[in-house]
Amino acid sequence: MSASLQLATWVLSALTVFGVIFRPGRWPEWVFALGGAALLVLFGLLPWREALGGIAMGTDVYLFLAGMMLLAGTARREGLFDYLAALAARSARGSPRRLFALVYAIGTLVTVFLSNDATAVVLTPAVIAVARAAGVASPLPYLLVCAFVANAASFVLPISNPANLVVFGADMPPLSAWLARFGLPSALAVLATFWLLRWTQRAHLVGTTDTAVAVPRLSLGGRIAAVGLVAAAGVLLASSALGLELGPPTLAAGLATALAVAVGERASPLPLVRDVSWDTLAMVAGLFVVVRALETSGLQSSLVSALQAPLNAAPEVGAFAAGTALAFGTNLTNNLPLGLLAGAFTTAADLPQKVVDAILVGIDIGPNLSVTGSLATLLWLAALRREGLDFGALAFLRLGFVVMPPALVAALLAVLFQPWG
Repeated sequence: MSASLQLATWVLSALTVFGVIFRPGRWPEWVFALGGAALLVLFGLLPWREALGGIAMGTDVYLFLAGMMLLAGTARREGLFDYLAALAARSARGSPRRLFALVYAIGTLVTVFLSNDATAVVLTPAVIAVARAAGVASPLPYLLVCAFVANAASFVLPISNPANLVVFGADMPPLSAWLARFGLPSALAVLATFWLLRWTQRAHLVGTTDTAVAVPRLSLGGRIAAVGLVAAAGVLLASSALGLELGPPTLAAGLATALAVAVGERASPLPLVRDVSWDTLAMVAGLFVVVRALETSGLQSSLVSALQAPLNAAPEVGAFAAGTALAFGTNLTNNLPLGLLAGAFTTAADLPQKVVDAILVGIDIGPNLSVTGSLATLLWLAALRREGLDFGALAFLRLGFVVMPPALVAALLAVLFQPWG
């Protein structure tokens, strides 16, 4: 590829990512992703066969996302998350700090077993409703939990974040190896984020909350959804332990749970179609095409040539530097496209394990710096706005500068110096 075509590919790809993040004209993200992918093909910057190959690369991710959307959507429709949030408010026994901790614990579990996007999409509205019912001084501390824990807990398991799938791809470690490598770093990230976030919100966690919060009755569908979620988590953990791809079992678990609820409630299965965010899948497919264009333009080979030798020469320094750079970089590009590019780089390059692990940590924790860092944070912000609430980008950035860097450093140091993994 000539230098002019290479530059054109990079510029168009950068404009595509800019459009996905900032949505000029308030157009949906998928419009920019698919539009950019189409222009790359129309301008001759990417052969159409390569574009189809790029789309095919994301098959496991599409299946994973669709399955998680079905699981989360079914649980939301049947009121399971409203039930859990109300139960947390009742269990807080009038203490805002206890309520904060309980919401954080629920958010961690949802993120770990249903992915960070589920925490942003389905837990946020439930927390808003319960915070209002509990009469808290301000709902924002509890809503910030939904945003920050969605990223902090997103590498406890391979299924906790779609970015994990795109970074590792076919090289996804089995569950035992994953836990050995990321167990301690993820635990430190979750705990550090909790303490720092609670410290920053201490002025709002005062007084008492209403102890008479009504806990809604969990319907038959809600109980089936709960059993389905537990069973799905078991299936996914088993698949991960066996080193299998996670997309097919996730979709199968989502379909089985949704259909079981439909049969149990004698309801129409049509909501299954609405539970899948097709525009999100289209956006991800477009981004896979963009990343494929960057690969064929020579960017990947240039990165491998420039970085492989120094990263291998000083793996500890290189791992810390790579993790830190990518953590801050996610807030300029969003972690999904950067994760796709990082995944292609780690696959092509021969890198020390600690460097690869540090790259994943940066991709997953980095988005806690700003609202543009991850899809989950953007979805969280959209959920707030639907409820008539908002949290400014500058306010989030100020808070992120306090919360994200210490959690990132703690996790990276654990990656570098833990005696196992």
